[in-house]
Amino acid sequence: MTSLLSSRTLAEIVRRRRTALPREALAVAAEIIEAVRREGEPAVRRQAERFGDLQPNEPIVIERPALERALRGLDRADRERLERVAGRIRAFAEAQRNALRELTVAIPGGEAGHTVAPVERAGCYAPGGRYPLPSSVLMTAVTARAAGVREVWVASPKPTPLVLAAAAVAGANGFLRIGGAQAIAALAYGAGPVPPCDVVVGPGNHYVTAAKRLVAGDVGIDLLAGPSELVVFADASADPSLVAADLLAQAEHDPCALPVLVAVGTSLSDQVDKEIRQQLTDLPSADVARAALANGGVVTVETIDAGIAACDAIAPEHLQLHLSNAQAVAPRLAHYGALFIGAATGEVMADYGIGPNHVLPTAGTARWTGGLSVLTFLRVRTWVRITDVAAARDVIEDAAWFARAEGLEAHVLAASSRSR
Repeated sequence: MTSLLSSRTLAEIVRRRRTALPREALAVAAEIIEAVRREGEPAVRRQAERFGDLQPNEPIVIERPALERALRGLDRADRERLERVAGRIRAFAEAQRNALRELTVAIPGGEAGHTVAPVERAGCYAPGGRYPLPSSVLMTAVTARAAGVREVWVASPKPTPLVLAAAAVAGANGFLRIGGAQAIAALAYGAGPVPPCDVVVGPGNHYVTAAKRLVAGDVGIDLLAGPSELVVFADASADPSLVAADLLAQAEHDPCALPVLVAVGTSLSDQVDKEIRQQLTDLPSADVARAALANGGVVTVETIDAGIAACDAIAPEHLQLHLSNAQAVAPRLAHYGALFIGAATGEVMADYGIGPNHVLPTAGTARWTGGLSVLTFLRVRTWVRITDVAAARDVIEDAAWFARAEGLEAHVLAASSRSR
């Protein structure tokens, strides 16, 4: 019987991470963005109708009162659960925000420091294709509000009542009921009632990601998220059934997802494969999961040290530890978007609001960036104040020296004039 969890070399897994956007996606997104930049709402509407997100004459925006009606329309248990999850996301984001302090330090002749301030407007995208994702609405918009953003807009195609209710709970000012590159362009440059946003965030398909790459620089973005990834790092102490469940939970996201088992020793992978086969028998998303499993596989290592090196080389979006000494291994791992320590700590719980954000770096980009957080919506701005010119003489003379060394005589004058 063919294994569903194929044996792979580490080099194979690293190559399988999808880093390049298809040229076709970039070309399509570029054409749409340029049209929206030139025409605004008519171009957004034209594309939304073309892709079936909008009917003729249907408004592109759902206003705040309609979002609140969607929230009131939920049954009590669903509303309480939505608000409870949002509360956990908000609490973690607010704790992050509170860890960032204003700064003042003494300098020769005065003081310098920084302030931490939110952007004014944020655009938050949530996918709405294979699975509507109210969880992504909460992760992006709640975090923006916790950062102190004054105006928050959400965009998602064909929103369900739960998605609209999530936008209400998150404090969205309005909801753009379209998706794709046209939604990113509308959030970035404005369209009709949607104002231009300062930052545009959230996961999406190739066209959404291509659009974010193209508008970056005109607006801030969080990251370029690709297909979802999970590495389970496990030893002989792991429960094969639980490892299989975690891999399948990631695999059902997308046929392009990357579920990988890094197994210490050879005994675990056959047991996990057997469990995967069993769990697939009644899984509604089995076809999607099987396709994703074909992308991933199992990397067998002989020692914990070799497993750590393998995980760091992959630098996955999600890294889950099913290890007897998970707590001791965790600090030794260097590259991941989010780390889940111990078998009780399911990555799935982070997908749905245990606290930290689920919008995370993929394709090895965790080597240099983290996931979406309040930091995405904040600016650290520095300031300087000199009140004692005599005490600042060395600073002034050093500035004049550097300016002359660089051939910038107006700089020399601007510095030395202050010591007269």
